[in-house]
Amino acid sequence: MGSKVIFPSNGGTCEGYLSVPESGTGPGVVVIQEWWGLVGHITDVVDRFAEAGFVALAPDLYHGVATTEPDEASKLMMGLAMDAAAADISGAANYLASLPSSSSGRIGTVGFCMGGSLALWSATLAPQVVAGVAFYPGIPWERMAPKWQNYQEKFAIIHCSESDGTSKAPGIQLAKSSIEAAGGQVELFDYPGTHHAFFNSDRPEVFDPKSADLAWERTIKFFRKHLA
Repeated sequence: MGSKVIFPSNGGTCEGYLSVPESGTGPGVVVIQEWWGLVGHITDVVDRFAEAGFVALAPDLYHGVATTEPDEASKLMMGLAMDAAAADISGAANYLASLPSSSSGRIGTVGFCMGGSLALWSATLAPQVVAGVAFYPGIPWERMAPKWQNYQEKFAIIHCSESDGTSKAPGIQLAKSSIEAAGGQVELFDYPGTHHAFFNSDRPEVFDPKSADLAWERTIKFFRKHLA
């Protein structure tokens, strides 16, 4: 359904995977990878957003590198320059907003693990990003130093796994209090009995179909409400 695209980013270019709904138009959503890279699971998620009526784009934050090995994924994540990743995400948001297929200048971001933290952070950097969804965000905020005050009149939801400490985890509570203090709105959802990465159907050892379906339903409803 989707295709590879190249868009301007940080004075250069970035590749990504873009998918457009059958209608030809829809709200724009940036899909942000886990630490594995731009793998099949992420492109599948992009296509699912298109099927739900969104114009979705996943930027390739590792620029052509991907892995299925946890040790290599950890090295890739630790070596990722967060400022460069933020520029690629902002570039993706700008690109989506400029497309004729994008029905609104209001862009959403959604990410998983590492990408979950980046999805929340991006709303503090790009004015057109007005709604962020984080699945089990997994990077300490100190690596990003988000300007939470930029969440004024923006929206977020965070899907929390039990194995990560649920919504009571310190990093989740910091995001919640900071977004609310800025005048933004955030909802936290707990999924009892789940492990980190419970949405990833390519990892049967942690995948939880029931919780994944519920989180997806909430995410689609959230974006339809805030990106119209």
